[in-house]
Amino acid sequence: MDAVTYPNEEVSEFISRNFVPLKLRFDAQPFAADFNVKWTPTMIVIDQEGREHMRSVGFLPPDELIPSLLLGMAKVFFDSDRFPEALPILEKVLFSFPKSGAAPEAAYLQGVAGFKGSHDPQFLKRAYEKLLSDYPGSEWVNRASPYRLL
Repeated sequence: MDAVTYPNEEVSEFISRNFVPLKLRFDAQPFAADFNVKWTPTMIVIDQEGREHMRSVGFLPPDELIPSLLLGMAKVFFDSDRFPEALPILEKVLFSFPKSGAAPEAAYLQGVAGFKGSHDPQFLKRAYEKLLSDYPGSEWVNRASPYRLL
């Protein structure tokens, strides 16, 4: 990632605007043990308390890294029950990076966050319908399949 992804201007700008990056060797102790890092590159999105919200293992090109990190940011809010703050980030993934590997999970979480924030089951049903139409081969279609019955 040092040769392709990190030097990318959009990636480096995005990371410096939104994260406090810490780059370590995969065997740097005690961090490798504390965060269960077994391979490089491993990217972990943690909150200010050090709780993990997203983990990515392996190379990601620039056009996949940013949506993956956006999803990690949304998960920080989602996991903290701050659904209104997660929703615009999930929408950004879906609007700006609809073909990314992060998009199907973002569509799923958008439905769940919408439901948890409003208790309106239509958010779940719409998420399933979006997943079925836009990401039919995704595992997230199966995870959302019960929502088709709403």
